[in-house]
Amino acid sequence: MNTCEEPETSRRNIFALGFVSFFTDMSSEMVFSLLPAFLLGLPGSSTAMLGFIEGFAEALSYALRAVSGIFSDKFRKRKPFVLAGYALSNAVKPFFAVARVPFDVFVIRVSDRVGKAIRTSPRDALVCESVSEKRRGAAFGLHRTMDQAGAIVGPVIASAVMVMLSFTIRDVFYLSLIPGGIALLIILFFVKERTAQSSGDFQFLEGVKSVLKGNFAKLLIIVGLFSLGAFNFSFVLLNAQEAGIADSFIPLVYAAVNVAHTAVAIPAGVLSDKVGKEKVMVFGYAVFLVTALLFMFPTTGYLAVVIALLYGAYLGIVETVQRALIPSFVSQKLRGTAYGLYYLAVGSAFFVSNAAVGLLWGSFGSAFASVYSVALSTIAILAMVLFVRSKKLQ
Repeated sequence: MNTCEEPETSRRNIFALGFVSFFTDMSSEMVFSLLPAFLLGLPGSSTAMLGFIEGFAEALSYALRAVSGIFSDKFRKRKPFVLAGYALSNAVKPFFAVARVPFDVFVIRVSDRVGKAIRTSPRDALVCESVSEKRRGAAFGLHRTMDQAGAIVGPVIASAVMVMLSFTIRDVFYLSLIPGGIALLIILFFVKERTAQSSGDFQFLEGVKSVLKGNFAKLLIIVGLFSLGAFNFSFVLLNAQEAGIADSFIPLVYAAVNVAHTAVAIPAGVLSDKVGKEKVMVFGYAVFLVTALLFMFPTTGYLAVVIALLYGAYLGIVETVQRALIPSFVSQKLRGTAYGLYYLAVGSAFFVSNAAVGLLWGSFGSAFASVYSVALSTIAILAMVLFVRSKKLQ
């Protein structure tokens, strides 16, 4: 087992990074809670186009995380990548306000995801290096909780200013610049980095080969398989819109996703430290399976909210525990690379998933699209169960 040897006093970094994510997600979710409705209101748009844009943007983001992770390992620097990534994302989001055609949304969305790609793997490595190994699950849970707290506040602000102050969707996009700027100030003045270790003779291919061995490679296959069926939140919001929920209240549905995400993140992380991260991942996959099954039933407002809550719970479990599990299989000097390869596998599968679900949804409806997700998540659950049993025999 690998350890994170940073002194306990460096746990303040977790809170600083948590507040960065809090304000960034506040900014992001003010925008993204409204983006599906905004995009579908533009001339020439469609549900399939929504799936393509989300899938492509996320796939590119996940693929590029491998690059940022590898380079952060090579130079033994995390903070410059974190700052650059957050700066790019927070700078481009207000430009959604001037988008006139779907291609504008595509370019801005991709730019935002590139920023996320630059920062994510180095940030996760920085979180890991800020606490001891025995607290890793709890640390990622705390970070996810603060992240999702911002994701709750953002949609609530968006809905409030639209209902009470008659803001338009474009006005909300402009407003997102304020919390984004606060996040950058926190990085500059409060996020600290451990004194860099010698970069040594880091070699790209040697690093990748070293990581892609044994149980970590098996884990990547299972996670990738699950991600082939795991659609993103846009389809949860689209389901709510199809249920007849007004555009001004759609952000509150997204807030419900993030409330559930926030509520389970820390408990899931703490539980995974006690009973095993793989076991908790199986449960998280099962929650997604139930969520996908509910899309087969006739859409109502109440069911849309239940789906949103279950989807948020799945995210809180899986996103917390998967990130905490990865360092268990790799050496400290290769954590950035490992996170990068993990995100590459997930992103490649995620593109296929969102494109497929968007196409199936637009052509045959949500019930038919859910069959695709149910089948793949079931296979992934069985594979993870076998993975857990095989580890016991080693």
